[in-house]
Amino acid sequence: MLIHEYRATEDAIRELQERLKSLSQNDKLKKEMEFEEKLRQLMGEHQKSLRDIIALLDPATYGKRTVAAKDPARPRRTRKVKRYKNPHNGEVVDTKGGNHRTLKDWKAQWGSDEVETWATLLS
Repeated sequence: MLIHEYRATEDAIRELQERLKSLSQNDKLKKEMEFEEKLRQLMGEHQKSLRDIIALLDPATYGKRTVAAKDPARPRRTRKVKRYKNPHNGEVVDTKGGNHRTLKDWKAQWGSDEVETWATLLS
């Protein structure tokens, strides 16, 4: 029921407000917030971004990119050509992928599982 959800949400809000109040009184949090504020002021004063600061403090890890490297020894495999023949109207579609407009229309009309049964592998 909607009233149960409403009351549960109210209770959750109350609990979060109490948690926020206790955190705001925490001395460690106050020191961290003060440090962050001073750091942001200093960054603005010297026109530096957070990325600049990270590069300055840890240049070894900043220079590394987390982009997946391609394996030059393994070329990308080529897709096989499939021929779909519609038994309802005799229309034929040859494609290497599933992004063919006619094929999508058929799948929308007759369902993907049904259309896949019409396929034959050409190469």
